[in-house]
Amino acid sequence: MATPFMTVKSVPGGMAERLDLFFAGLGLGVNPYGLRRARMREIQNLNACSDAQLAKLGITRDEIPRYVFRDLFN
Repeated sequence: MATPFMTVKSVPGGMAERLDLFFAGLGLGVNPYGLRRARMREIQNLNACSDAQLAKLGITRDEIPRYVFRDLFN
């Protein structure tokens, strides 16, 4: 599995460097927020399903969080 990495380039000039750092920090906060919201929506949608509908997916109500986050905990 490849290791993710990020290259940071320092741009002299003060304002350009501050803008780069601001947008880099903003990006690191926005992506996880969007992913978390999507997973919470999925949890809410599954929680609204009947037990029979959940059984068709092969899960029970108490397994919903594990099902939604299955890619992180395998």
